[in-house]
Amino acid sequence: MTIKNHEIFQDILIIQPEVYTDDRGYFFESFQYKKIEKYINYNQFVLEFESQSKKNVLRGLHYQSNPKAQTKLISVSYGKVLDIIVDLRKESKNFGSYITLELDAKNHTQVLIPKGYAHGFLSLSDIVIMHYKLDDYYSEEHYTGVNIFDKQLNINLPIEKNNIILSDKDNKLPNLKNAILF
Repeated sequence: MTIKNHEIFQDILIIQPEVYTDDRGYFFESFQYKKIEKYINYNQFVLEFESQSKKNVLRGLHYQSNPKAQTKLISVSYGKVLDIIVDLRKESKNFGSYITLELDAKNHTQVLIPKGYAHGFLSLSDIVIMHYKLDDYYSEEHYTGVNIFDKQLNINLPIEKNNIILSDKDNKLPNLKNAILF
């Protein structure tokens, strides 16, 4: 397993497991706390989600506000996504900036996203299955997000807005200037 910090957002970890393949398929270690404990300040994930999305579905940009903010470990087990992460820490030099990463089931790359970031993804394949491990429980009261189409964020997406499938809830998320920040 190779672990490295993202070059722009240094507290985001890119985790590349060692994948063993042969004519039967593949095998890899998808999680071991001991290998990431020096990078994080907690000792357990308490919740895991899985989502399935069709092509051109955009989910996000989501997060939970304090005191129920969550660190996420995300991965794609089927398909391919454009993963989008936005820095919402108002004291950060990268506040309001974003990064995108292509994640897919072929390379099994995982991303550890600490508290203080909004997260979303755009499905690039016909079907995507995404996994999320979280270090705090879901709290409807603290669940929020920021609108992916906010002009202040200026997120460059590889498909036209009118071809994106977005939930009504995500479409109504506030712009950055009205979002709950960290």
